[in-house]
Amino acid sequence: MSHLSSPPQKQKGEHKGRGLPRGSERGSSSRDKDRSVTVSSSVPMPIGGKGSRTNCSPSVPQKVPNRLISEKSPYLLQHAYNPVDWYPWGQEAFDKARKENKPIFLSVGYSTCHWCHMMEEESFQNEEIGRLLNEDFVSVKVDREERPDVDKVYMTFVQATSSGGGWPMNVWLTPNLQPFVGGTYFPPEDGLTRVGFRTVLLRIREQWKQNKNTLLENSQRVTTALLARSEISMGDRQVPPSAATMNSRCFQQLDEGYDEEYGGFAEAPKFPTPVILNFLFSYWLSHRLTQDGSRAQQMALHTLKMMANGGIRDHVGQGFHRYSTDRQWHIPHFEKMLYDQAQLAVAYSQAFQISGDEFYSDVAKGILQYVARNLSHRSGGFYSAEDADSPPERGMRPREGAFYVWTVKEVQNLLPEPVLGATEPLTSGQLLMKHYGLTEAGNISPSQDPKGELQGQNVLTVRYSLELTAARFGLDVDAVRTLLNTGLEKLFQARKHRPKPHLDSKMLAAWNGLMVSGYAVTGAVLGQERLINYAINGAKFLKRHMFDVASGRLMRTCYAGPGGTVEHSNPPCWGFLEDYAFVVRGLLDLYEASQESSWLEWALRLQDTQDRLFWDSQGGGYFCSEAELGAGLPLRLKDDQDGAEPSANSVSAHNLLRMHGFTGHKDWMDKCVCLLTAFSERMRRVPVALPEMVRALSAHQQTLKQIVICGDPQAKDTKALLQCVHSIYIPNKVLILANGEPSSFLSRQLPFLSTLRRLEDRATAYVCEDQACSMPITEPCELRKLLHQ
Repeated sequence: MSHLSSPPQKQKGEHKGRGLPRGSERGSSSRDKDRSVTVSSSVPMPIGGKGSRTNCSPSVPQKVPNRLISEKSPYLLQHAYNPVDWYPWGQEAFDKARKENKPIFLSVGYSTCHWCHMMEEESFQNEEIGRLLNEDFVSVKVDREERPDVDKVYMTFVQATSSGGGWPMNVWLTPNLQPFVGGTYFPPEDGLTRVGFRTVLLRIREQWKQNKNTLLENSQRVTTALLARSEISMGDRQVPPSAATMNSRCFQQLDEGYDEEYGGFAEAPKFPTPVILNFLFSYWLSHRLTQDGSRAQQMALHTLKMMANGGIRDHVGQGFHRYSTDRQWHIPHFEKMLYDQAQLAVAYSQAFQISGDEFYSDVAKGILQYVARNLSHRSGGFYSAEDADSPPERGMRPREGAFYVWTVKEVQNLLPEPVLGATEPLTSGQLLMKHYGLTEAGNISPSQDPKGELQGQNVLTVRYSLELTAARFGLDVDAVRTLLNTGLEKLFQARKHRPKPHLDSKMLAAWNGLMVSGYAVTGAVLGQERLINYAINGAKFLKRHMFDVASGRLMRTCYAGPGGTVEHSNPPCWGFLEDYAFVVRGLLDLYEASQESSWLEWALRLQDTQDRLFWDSQGGGYFCSEAELGAGLPLRLKDDQDGAEPSANSVSAHNLLRMHGFTGHKDWMDKCVCLLTAFSERMRRVPVALPEMVRALSAHQQTLKQIVICGDPQAKDTKALLQCVHSIYIPNKVLILANGEPSSFLSRQLPFLSTLRRLEDRATAYVCEDQACSMPITEPCELRKLLHQ
């Protein structure tokens, strides 16, 4: 397999790495380190080079839209007025390519992708490039969030034949959908050290005309090699690997890459990595009395604290940006993703469970406040993302971060009030600027702002503790806290008048499932019914708008329509593995938070559907897509990396264990063992690439706790025992409310529940393992002692 790729620099476009899960499925900004085009090929093709970068600007509509105007995806609609004769992914495009014997140009991205905006503005709005594409190629646009199966298949090709991958992803295919050239962002024209997109098109056109048979043969060889390389199967293995060994190796690999000063696991760019933090918390729990256990806890808590103090967190409006462009978590790529908010809310809630420090619970509440305000549909669903780019003022070209940055003059004008009692003349604005590191010259270094767009601008990042800021000016800590909060609220109100970033109002079942977990877990940990109600409304939305009762299948997407309505594509986009896995996890979390058994019943039905549609009965584990939905694609993959989102197989392993705990059904435990065995080789080779699956492996090889509360769900003593359980970090458990009814859903699943009784008519807890239960416990303090053992 021959290929050419760019020099070993980070590629332009959203980048996707392998190995250490850095959460890098999304986001590279114009202020990252130098980035070069990535282009890969199964035959000798032009090498891409470094490209210049201009600001994103809105598409200039042409008089006649192309066929994408009929699509629902915000990303496809962004390209509906290009001169390119775009097709959506589908049979019409494939038939045209075969009939006219033309290669397919496949371009994959998403609506809040900074470099996707750039390529659309520079190349796809270009009349000459549009003419080239229309004459010699069949051009297909794909929203990677609508069709993750298409994205994964061709990203596998790009990564296998180059130094990396990213978005926009551009791949040239044979009419039979086999890839032969791939890359990421291309600048429009040649430069001193680069080949532009127009030249690449001309050379591919020439190769197709003169060497088509060679292209087809090489493409077939590449596909065959990728099939062998991507296979995940049990093979001759009978059992999964040792959890103790995988745990130890995963921890050691993380320890070696840990940033002692600022937290996190890379130099730059630095990503939130909830899957890693989850692993470290679990590792701490099972190694509490060891030095490594204490180290794991410290690594996770320190990383979460440094992230929350850094500019990656929006201190004015809450929520987290996609990643930091520097080691210090200071200057972010400003895009905000739903899946980050969902997972980080859980991580900060768990940090509060473990540490008791309200700093972490306040961050979790702030995240959920942001989601409720900015990413929520009035019917209960959750939107996908907010863009990094927006115009500094109305009518101007969008710039990255414009909505979020501040000048000293702006803050001084908004906060001119004198601070009484300070040891020197001081205004509220000066206090806030000192605490959050604002300077007259701006706190964004030129290396992070190569185009000079952010000169004099500042990103808020906590420079001092409240105690140090208070001591600096001789003020009371509570007074400083109040002054800073008041100042941030005034900045928030002022920011409302700025042009807002683009909202991707597409709703994805998978990410909505993650968000149901975020609200359910945080609400349970903090004892806040209001947050649990958001989770309930999210689950109701999924059932009402993203579930087909007749077939029992989930839909992948729906869209915000006019007037608060919900719209669907026609035909519907059916769910992928991650949709089922993440929604099932959300429903299990919601049952434990609300104790409404209807959510557990729906989770079990969805798991049955997931098993029917995606389970590999020969090799073990789950395929990412249905066989019929992916018909024609050269690969049917099993996702084998926990990254920005956990692998759906990793989440499914946990779900299967939990459902076995809720029902006792042996089939789900057997499937879990098969799944873990199928991924054995991947875990052995690079355990740090699958920290969530290593967690599941550990949970499987330990004994799951069944914590049963017998009582009236509305009674105070029942609620006290439930809250006791929620307040403790116990990842390897199921929480069951038994109301004493033998005919109840859970009693039918677990007959031993009907043998458990309330003690002296009081709410009573039992801690069971393998259906062998502890003595009855009625006092929360006694239950806490037992659970801490």
